[in-house]
Amino acid sequence: MERPAWAPRSIDISVPSVSRMYDYYLGGSHNFEVDREAARRAMEFMPGLPKIMQANRAFMRRAVRFAAGEGVTQFLDIGSGIPTFGNVHEVAQAAAPGARVVYVDHDPVAVAHSQAVLEGHDGAGVVAADLRKPREILDSPEVLRLIDLNRPVALLLVAILHFVEDADDPYAAVAELRQALAPGSMLVLTHASYEGIPLPAERAEGAVDVYQDIRNPLIMRTRDEIARFFEGYDMVEPGLVPMPQWRPDTAPEDEDPYGFSGFAGVGRTA
Repeated sequence: MERPAWAPRSIDISVPSVSRMYDYYLGGSHNFEVDREAARRAMEFMPGLPKIMQANRAFMRRAVRFAAGEGVTQFLDIGSGIPTFGNVHEVAQAAAPGARVVYVDHDPVAVAHSQAVLEGHDGAGVVAADLRKPREILDSPEVLRLIDLNRPVALLLVAILHFVEDADDPYAAVAELRQALAPGSMLVLTHASYEGIPLPAERAEGAVDVYQDIRNPLIMRTRDEIARFFEGYDMVEPGLVPMPQWRPDTAPEDEDPYGFSGFAGVGRTA
């Protein structure tokens, strides 16, 4: 397989990546045939996966505009993925000129592309780090340069926690990040779940098995398990709901049924 010029030399282009699969679902071009093959296998079981990803991105944009409208102008986006249309810094800075954004990902392609997109951009930066090691994120030069932890921060954990296994204690990582943030900070979160998928669970499990096969397990948590990530936060109305139902711009009933798969919510610390 020929290596494209945009692919860092350090990555194995024969192994699927969840961030490149996500890019493929959204119609992006920064993915390889191995990613497309894995994504197509997952879509054999859940053909609406692209609709889920679109609903996820639409929620993220609404939540960023909401946070900016509430006066939160610092954004820490962990698990940010490969840049695509309507990135956090674009949405945030349109809503609040001067907003600061730090993207965090451990995928080398996502990091490389974020660096390219942000070149010459003083108000945003990127960190190569892992959600499971919060201190490395918080102590990184880009976070220290761009984010004032004494002021409220919007912490974005969008479509990332369902790739952290219970053995890695994602609840502890989220709590450690919360404890480092100033009062008035927000948690913006989406998470996959069998609840809401317009398919029998046993069929949806076929798509989950694809992620298991590529050694990136997809952890489908219940609504109650997802709600635990918001401990220490007061939920913003309408609470933890399917993505199209969180402060929608258009009538939720017009959304594709797959968009209601999983949950989204925003919490704020007192």
